[in-house]
Amino acid sequence: MIALIARALLSGAMIVAIAEVGKRLPAMGALIASLPLVSVLGMILLWQARPDAQNMAVHAQATFWYVLPSLPMFLLIPFALRHGLGFWPSLGLGCLLTVCLYLAMVQIGQCMGLSM
Repeated sequence: MIALIARALLSGAMIVAIAEVGKRLPAMGALIASLPLVSVLGMILLWQARPDAQNMAVHAQATFWYVLPSLPMFLLIPFALRHGLGFWPSLGLGCLLTVCLYLAMVQIGQCMGLSM
């Protein structure tokens, strides 16, 4: 239970650090947010829980494929904001687009034989 709480606190601290840096230096906050910190931390914790090379390989490969459908969100949100849409609707549209692209990626991945 203590390990779970420590993981949650570490994750929360990372998010707060990104937000604090982003207030002062938006581009630096974006750079830090774009680092695969969560993915790397997740892989470390997964490896500790289940040190299985095949499982880790599937996890890492699936992570790559799931990152791709999230990228258009980071183009849609600034486009919507710059064209007068408010923050919350822009964020909502970005999230909706991402969900739709995730679903498409799952279908495409299955057709291509990817382990997703």
